Amino acid sequence: MKKAKQTEQITNVEQEGKSGSFQKLLLWVLIPLLFTTALVLIIAKFADVNVFDKAKELSGNLPFITEKKVEDPVMGDLILEERVVTMQAEIQEKEAQLFKVQQDLDKSANENEKLLIEQEKLLDEIAVLVRNKDDSKRDFNEIVTTFEQMSAKSSAPVITKMSDAEAMRILTNLKSDTLAAIFEKMTPEDAAKYTTMMTK
Repeated sequence: MKKAKQTEQITNVEQEGKSGSFQKLLLWVLIPLLFTTALVLIIAKFADVNVFDKAKELSGNLPFITEKKVEDPVMGDLILEERVVTMQAEIQEKEAQLFKVQQDLDKSANENEKLLIEQEKLLDEIAVLVRNKDDSKRDFNEIVTTFEQMSAKSSAPVITKMSDAEAMRILTNLKSDTLAAIFEKMTPEDAAKYTTMMTK
């Protein structure tokens, strides 16, 4: 118990010693310094002297600060010039890219226009082909109708003189009774040939 009290007293004495040295520093150095500074500023104010301007003048006479002041505008100008050059180069690069994009756009527009013209031509050709197909279908239907109106005796020799493809096209579109009558008037070889082709 006594040891604990002694240890506690020693700790208190050490803390008082530390706080005492800080208080001494505060009392002997900082407070007089602050008081002196305030007194000098008040006197300078009544003497119409700007302390801050004087401090700038005095610091301007120091060698390392003077050299820095001399170099700063030059370095600043160099840095600005470099930035200007860099920005001009970037502007030229962007303009070149823009020009290329504009050229590509113009080229695409021209190609698109050509494709539209070609599409119109193809649509016109398709329309012509459809009309021709309709006309040929109408013509073919008229031919089939003609063969149906002809006598079997007259139509059989005509069909045998045609190419096989044309003959088959007509025979497959005739009515069955007309077809039977035409086969009766053909030679057995021709009738067998056309019958075999129709069944394939």
